Amino acid sequence: MTELIQTTAVVSTASAGRYLSQLCKHFAHKITVEHDETSGRAEFLWGTCTLSADSNALALQITADTQEGLDRIKAVVEDHLIRFGWRETLTVTWTR
Repeated sequence: MTELIQTTAVVSTASAGRYLSQLCKHFAHKITVEHDETSGRAEFLWGTCTLSADSNALALQITADTQEGLDRIKAVVEDHLIRFGWRETLTVTWTR
């Protein structure tokens, strides 16, 4: 049995709910996504990203079977979040 690899990030922003919705709607064009106002789940080919928003931050958790899969999802999610939040200086710091 393969052990899953995980990483998390908490991005400080007062617009967390908006970014969660924007990310989930964008990803839903190509992959399976479920979301509401405060939580979301995106099923990538390489693993899963769960999102959670409150009034101060967007929390991201990525789970994958391989480091390569984890890195691919991190890159996609972070790139899109930074582009969507171009008006803010968003900082995404991943921790294991």
